[in-house]
Amino acid sequence: MKHYARSRAWCEWENFDTWRPRALAALADPDAAATPPFHLLSLPGITAAEQRRCAERWMAARLRANQGDRDRLAAEFAGQHHGPGADRPTEHGTAGDSAPRRLRLGYLSGDLQQHATAWLMVEMLEAHDHARFELHAYSHGADVGGGMRQRLAAAFDGFHDIAALDDTAAARAIHADGIDILVDLKGYTAGSRTSLLTYRPAPVQVGFLGYPGTLGGDFCDYLVSDRFVTPAAAAADYSEALACLPHSYQPHGRPATVAATSTRAAAGLPDDGLVLCCFNQAFKFTPEVFGLWCTVLDQAPGSVLWLLGSEAAEGNLRREAMARGVAPHRLVFAPHLPQDEHLARLPLADLVLDTLPCNAHTTASDALWAGVPMLTCAGDTFASRVAGSLLHAVGLPELVTHSLDDYAALAVALATDAPRLAALRARLEVLRRDAPLFDVPAYTTDLESLYDAMWRRHCSGLPPQAIC
Repeated sequence: MKHYARSRAWCEWENFDTWRPRALAALADPDAAATPPFHLLSLPGITAAEQRRCAERWMAARLRANQGDRDRLAAEFAGQHHGPGADRPTEHGTAGDSAPRRLRLGYLSGDLQQHATAWLMVEMLEAHDHARFELHAYSHGADVGGGMRQRLAAAFDGFHDIAALDDTAAARAIHADGIDILVDLKGYTAGSRTSLLTYRPAPVQVGFLGYPGTLGGDFCDYLVSDRFVTPAAAAADYSEALACLPHSYQPHGRPATVAATSTRAAAGLPDDGLVLCCFNQAFKFTPEVFGLWCTVLDQAPGSVLWLLGSEAAEGNLRREAMARGVAPHRLVFAPHLPQDEHLARLPLADLVLDTLPCNAHTTASDALWAGVPMLTCAGDTFASRVAGSLLHAVGLPELVTHSLDDYAALAVALATDAPRLAALRARLEVLRRDAPLFDVPAYTTDLESLYDAMWRRHCSGLPPQAIC
């Protein structure tokens, strides 16, 4: 899989059809180098079961060199914190004391700064019930400025910078703080320190939000999910017990009211033509889905496709469009902007077209909050069902298709029927005001109920079990 990441990011598709068989061959060969699990999220034709095998193999390879040290430290921790201890809350309060102690939640991430994960969850963190939960952040990323780090720090009871600590020291620090439930927000994404969970510094460990898939192995007890992204029938594809929220697994706050503060002309868009949009990163694009987008452009004269700018990919995408009979100038590339400016320009679009097999995640809920309808195609993996989850939670399930043929047909139908698209937009404008997707207090209460249920099982000496 050498050069795979660059090829996907640059939309170099000459050898695209070779990537899946090469990935599967590497999974089947015990002597082949382990493939980074993140690569498989956006590779067509890969099943959730294959993603699990890849994750298990990847982490096993990372841990092989010092597995003995990890096992010894994990055993040391286990002897101190498994089962409710003298200073740990039981389901009725603190063991041996009628006065309840707050459940200690630890959030582990390198993205506690200006990052999509932070934008998604900051209001949820601020809404946590501090009378019942004590929040600790374990940050291993830099502060890139912009004020988000400071806002996040204010939401926690303790904000701990562990960037300078090695895994052993960081695990000891988390354990020393008496964390009851450790929540990993990174999974197998860039800069991950998910390997900290293999030391078992907390008695209950959870994967949440940052990585749309299983971590494999036996070091993560639960995966926060919902019934759409992980149907009950898919449970065997995940090493974790599924902890399902009643609507979407993804939190999304209510930033300032979104209103376009730019004009189409200023954004390089036509004043009258249809603006199709996809602000996903270019590595999520595939030749097949891009070809469908070009079909829609062909069927809707005067329309354009508005994409997030990528200096490395723009030339290749224009060439691919031309090869499909679409004039290159009908691709319009948007510059990267600060979050508030980005949200303010989103209403300039008419319809968001999603990617498959790795859907829009933050970009999807941002668009829906901005009042722009989105069309998706749901697959069989977590990453391929995220946008469908969001559309159900906002009240537009009819925009979720289940085959690329249906996706293409509905895209053309919407692109060529202005009144129908306008009616969808008007409906979304009403729905989003009270949609579960944007109800942060209710979402936070539901998430806290999952944490309570996880902790009750632990205090009862029971193994993790699906909470759906």
